[in-house]
Amino acid sequence: MVEDRITDGRRIAELLSSEIDGREDGELTHFAVTNADRDVEPTADGARAYDVTRHDERIARVFVHEERAHLEFETGQDAAAEAASDTDLRMRPKATAPPKTLVFVESGAEVKQATDVVQQVSRRLEDADS
Repeated sequence: MVEDRITDGRRIAELLSSEIDGREDGELTHFAVTNADRDVEPTADGARAYDVTRHDERIARVFVHEERAHLEFETGQDAAAEAASDTDLRMRPKATAPPKTLVFVESGAEVKQATDVVQQVSRRLEDADS
């Protein structure tokens, strides 16, 4: 039996959105998908599809490419990098002011790992707030 592997960037972003916005367990209760561009079309550099907010503060943006999606963390960049490494997701820092961390989601199967990264960032932010 052969299973199809989801590698369409727009579909991956949709699955990630469903996980972040639809689940009410763990740290995901603190998150919402906002400012969604329902007509977004994938581009080589990545087109912004939506924002990921925690307690109404944007912590990341999601971009779609032809064959993948990526999260661009604006907050909790170090936690995102560490969590991505722990979950075997590809990541890289983005040297901007302020710096950002990109976490790549290259298949539908990696969506769960991406939500683990989001939850780890949330835990770190919660610890920093305490």
